Amino acid sequence: MTSTEKPIIGFIGLGIMGRPMSKNLLSAGYPLVVYTRTKSKIEEMEKLGAKGAASPKNVASESDVVITMLPDSPEVEEVILGENGVIEGIRPGTVVIDMSSIDPVVTRKVGAELAQKGANMLDAPVSGGESGAIKGELAIMVGGDKEAFERCLPIFQAMGRTITYMGGLGSGQTTKLVNQIIVGINIAALSEAFAFGAKAGLSAEDMHRAISGGMAGSRVMEMMVPRFVKRDFKPGFKLDLHIKDLKNAINAGMALKSPLPLASFVEQAMISLSAEGKGESDHGCLVELWEELSGAEVR
Repeated sequence: MTSTEKPIIGFIGLGIMGRPMSKNLLSAGYPLVVYTRTKSKIEEMEKLGAKGAASPKNVASESDVVITMLPDSPEVEEVILGENGVIEGIRPGTVVIDMSSIDPVVTRKVGAELAQKGANMLDAPVSGGESGAIKGELAIMVGGDKEAFERCLPIFQAMGRTITYMGGLGSGQTTKLVNQIIVGINIAALSEAFAFGAKAGLSAEDMHRAISGGMAGSRVMEMMVPRFVKRDFKPGFKLDLHIKDLKNAINAGMALKSPLPLASFVEQAMISLSAEGKGESDHGCLVELWEELSGAEVR
């Protein structure tokens, strides 16, 4: 690869977020090698110009930069460090960018293993949901080697609008956990408040219009209240994934001795809905718990 050529990117994980992110990389002109466990998703990307691979090892052997976008820490460890994993095909100088949302402790463990092979790791979790991934407007928070970050900045810019370098490896994941704590607590607060208003006979749309311009207004409100009203809980971000993020935050908080009582409460509230079979729904379905408690529907 010369300095004027775009690096070959390997992309592993073609789910709700990974698929549009990888498509944006193709649109930006990056050669792409892809792998996921679902063959039809590989075939879809091949039709768009990507090259399919048989395993994470094969992806790594053909790529200058490897991106992973996976559900949680165990999957990241398996794909990168496991049998036929990225680490078995990695070349010295390769940058591995994990854009999953996982435990920062696992991030540093995986990074240390990759370093022994001469590879660099960046942790770069994202915020913005499926719509942000489709539009290429994700917020991306990055930890790891600063020089590697600067080399990969054009890659991030093909997928996101706000890219922030946060510090050493694991800093991106910690920042994402901060984000997920705030978003989760906000959804819970909206659920409680709007269910209270509904019980008193107020229209959700009227409440939204009355308070959104004041201090109570937020981006979470702008996204969630229309979902409440339309009963639209098709996943932009699945409830079970938010539970996973809050679990990781609580574990990190225990390690740091930093109490997270509100995050813990919201995690338990979400778990109660997941136990009712709603884990695959959008995290906005949290309102249904407060509707049940109050006996009123937010409309």
